[in-house]
Amino acid sequence: MARRKRQPIVPEAREGLDRLKAKVMREAGYNVSDQSPDDVKYEVAKDMGVNLQKGYNGTITSKDAGKVGGQIGGRMVKELIQQAKANLGKQVR
Repeated sequence: MARRKRQPIVPEAREGLDRLKAKVMREAGYNVSDQSPDDVKYEVAKDMGVNLQKGYNGTITSKDAGKVGGQIGGRMVKELIQQAKANLGKQVR
């Protein structure tokens, strides 16, 4: 199966999503590069004992891939929810 690159629904949002990923993962104690925030997944995988490597990873289970992605995506979602709540509070007043 060909590997596909995940794209946000709004392509212009990519830069903002990358900044958000870098921010939340730094706050979690990870070393994140501004040029390549996606590389934090290798550090997360190492911490979780998942053998994720650059290039082909067809040998890892979907469960292990989900553990890594869930750590990153879950933190991003929590931050977005906090931002939305803060903005709702500002709009009500």
